[in-house]
Amino acid sequence: MERRRLGNSGLFISRIGLGTMTWGRDTDEHEAAEQLRVFLDNGGNFIDTAAVYGDGDSERTLGGFIGTLVQRDEIVIATKAGISFKTGERKVDNSRASLLGDLDRSLARLGVDHVDLWQVHTWDENVPLEETLSALDYAVSSGRTSYVGISNFTGWQTARSITLQNPLFNKAPIISSQNEYSLLKRTVESEVLAATTALNVGFLVWSPLGRGVLTGKYRNGIPSDSRGASPHFSSFIEPYLNARSTKIVEAVSVAAEGLGYSPLEVALAWVRDAAGVTSSIIGARTGAQLRGAMTSEEISLPTQVRAALNEISA
Repeated sequence: MERRRLGNSGLFISRIGLGTMTWGRDTDEHEAAEQLRVFLDNGGNFIDTAAVYGDGDSERTLGGFIGTLVQRDEIVIATKAGISFKTGERKVDNSRASLLGDLDRSLARLGVDHVDLWQVHTWDENVPLEETLSALDYAVSSGRTSYVGISNFTGWQTARSITLQNPLFNKAPIISSQNEYSLLKRTVESEVLAATTALNVGFLVWSPLGRGVLTGKYRNGIPSDSRGASPHFSSFIEPYLNARSTKIVEAVSVAAEGLGYSPLEVALAWVRDAAGVTSSIIGARTGAQLRGAMTSEEISLPTQVRAALNEISA
């Protein structure tokens, strides 16, 4: 699998990343191990998790594979901090103490002394940005992480954060931004991607398959074994089950049929090769699904097909 430089750093990651949001909850240890084997066998090295995923179970599951299924130096581990559900409701806390506490707990669950990329999971309007960024500086200087990034920031938030973390001022540079991006969700193109490209920062994509809708699995309703039918994810999928999405999914399906590919391969290849994208993170339900996603590495969309998809999803 092709590996790309993440921003202006010395870190090279596979252009398809392995998402682990469901590990330890909807994906048991056996199935997670199968996904990891498929991913590694196909040349992947970039694995994305977060402190909040499964209330830490995602990190615990991944940590259990290090030293058995995979050696630490064979993978790039990225995790995130700042979101919790301690009271049953979503809470964002990007204070220095909270972020660093999250990081220490992540390291303990993963069973490692450092992660390769540590990201602020989302913006916190209640904490000064300078305080949040000071946690990034300390995480790097203390050896807890090699690099730092941000996630789910808007365009101005992204540009402001990257500018404040200028290494000329002895700051830990932000090397990546992670946001949702797909044929169903292209809003990042106007500002976020423009900022990361101009400032030479890597761009990581979550949900490149439109939360699974672009695979075509919801064309005739919601399958009982799909995430759309899951109590954890139904509200996550529902916003993309509308008329606009249906039109785009049909276009992807027509393109896939004409090229002899699956809709998944077409949708993933579109994001993977979009300008400014470093890596697209895939979260599969099963090893078989992930194996299907890995086949997209072998294809490239014709210019005419990409242009047609751009137009219909604009």
